[in-house]
Parts: sequence; C-alpha cells; structure tokens
Amino acid sequence: MEFNSLITNCCSSQELKLKDEECERLSKVRDQLGQELEELTASLFEEAHKMVREANVKQATAEKQLKEAQGKIDVLQAEVAALKALLSTSPTSPTKELQPGGKVPFKKGHARNKSTSSAMVGGTMDLTVMQPIVKKCKEADLSLYNEFKAWKEEPLMDRTCPFMKRIYQEDICPCLSFPKNELAAAVLEAVENNTLSIEPAGLQPVRFVKASAVECGGPKKCALSGQTKSCKHRIKLGDSSNYYYISPCCRYRITSVCNFFTYIRYIHQGLVKQQDADQMFWEIMQLRKEMSRAKLGFFKEEL
Repeated sequence: MEFNSLITNCCSSQELKLKDEECERLSKVRDQLGQELEELTASLFEEAHKMVREANVKQATAEKQLKEAQGKIDVLQAEVAALKALLSTSPTSPTKELQPGGKVPFKKGHARNKSTSSAMVGGTMDLTVMQPIVKKCKEADLSLYNEFKAWKEEPLMDRTCPFMKRIYQEDICPCLSFPKNELAAAVLEAVENNTLSIEPAGLQPVRFVKASAVECGGPKKCALSGQTKSCKHRIKLGDSSNYYYISPCCRYRITSVCNFFTYIRYIHQGLVKQQDADQMFWEIMQLRKEMSRAKLGFFKEEL
C-alpha cells in the first residue's frame, strides 16, 4: 500500500510540473501576442496620422494652386486677346473713294454748313458742296521707326535702350503714375517681372481678407488712387499675401501696360512670326495709343 501511494504521489507531482510548464509557455505566448498587438496598433495609428497629414498637405497645395490660377485668369485673358490681335492684324482698309462721275456719296447725319444750307433749293441738295469724307491715314515717325528697327535687331527688355526708354518716359511711367507712389512703383516692377495677378474682388468674401488689407484699400476705396470708388477687382504682387483693391480706371491703366509688355515679350521670345517689321511697329503704336488713352482717363469697364 505504501508503495502504491508513493507511486501515486510521484505521478501527481509530475503532472503538476507539466501543467506549470504549460501555463508558463501559454503565458509567454500571451505576452508575445499582446506585445505584437500593441506594436501593430501603434503602427496603424502612426500610418493613419501620416495619411491624414499627407491629405492635409495635398489639400492645402491644391487650394493654393487654385487660388493662384484664379489670380492669373485676368492676365491670361489679356494675353489671349493680344494673341487674337496678332492673328487678326491686317493693314487698315481705306475708306470709300469718290464715286464715278465725281459725285460724293451722301451720308445721313452729316452736319450742314452755310454753303450746304444755301445750296438747298426746292427741296433738292447739291451734293458737290458737301463736306468731303475724311479718310483715316497714318504715317510713321522716322525717328520712332528707326528706334524700333534698331531694337528689333536685338530685342531686349532693358529700359535703357532708346526704343524702350522713350516708351517708358512717354507712356508706361505716366500710365502707372498714381498718388500712392510706393505702391505704384511696386506695381510697375511686378508688371515688368510678369508677377502681377488681377482677379475679381468677389472671389473671396470680405470677412476672410486679412486685417492688413484695410491699408490696401477696400471694395469702396481704391488702393492706388486713394479715392472712394467701387472696386470690382484687386491685384496681388508676386508672392505677397496682400491684396490691393483697384478702381476700374486704374485696372484699365494696368492692363493696357500689361498688354504692351505681353506683345513685347512675344517679339523678344521670337513668337511673332506672321508679321513683318511694319506690322509689328503699328501694333506697338496701337498699344501705345491704348496706354495714352488710359493715362488720360479713358477706360473700358466690364459690366
């Protein structure tokens, strides 16, 4: 009996030892699985945060690109208009000459002078005493034309050459001369560097405009002239975050100068290939005419 009891105790001790070893092994497995689960959870959270950060960066980049694209719409439209002008430029067609037989065609609405009034007898009018029809003519100034020809041989954007210097003095600087001198100088520099953006003022609600924009005018005050005007557009200079509200007149003065620089750049880059020197010269004179009209206060307003 004692021998059997001893054998039974030995078996029980061995079973307990095996169970303890099994428990220890399972505990290690549990701890290992717990550690792996913790590492996996941390990795998933880190990956999720990384994806959120990348999505935010992409969204901010897309919004910035959209804002810049909207800011360049007006300038691109001006360049398109300049290109259309290049394609449609043709010599000015002469006005109608006198009709056969020496008779001058009668145009409704001509003002009558004394001789015209006295020529009316019995309800008839002697058309030979009407004022002659004026034909639009043009003749190039030789000094201007020679300066242009010299510049065309080596088209530089440097304002010190005689051709550009004259246009700066006579058209560009007067056209971009505003009461706010410092801002006017910055506008000219941005136009020269092709970094000026014009956009409708309604693209961004007023409440989102930075506080510094108060110093840059507003929807009812032009930042360039300082006058109380309805400002439908605003400009941005280069990478600056400030917007400057401008009146329709100031906008037209800026765009007329931008149109000139756009065409000059095309010549400088060799893109104007369908026009000879005479056509280029008269196109430049037309752009100078627009700058002259703008600086005198004539402008076209978008309704």
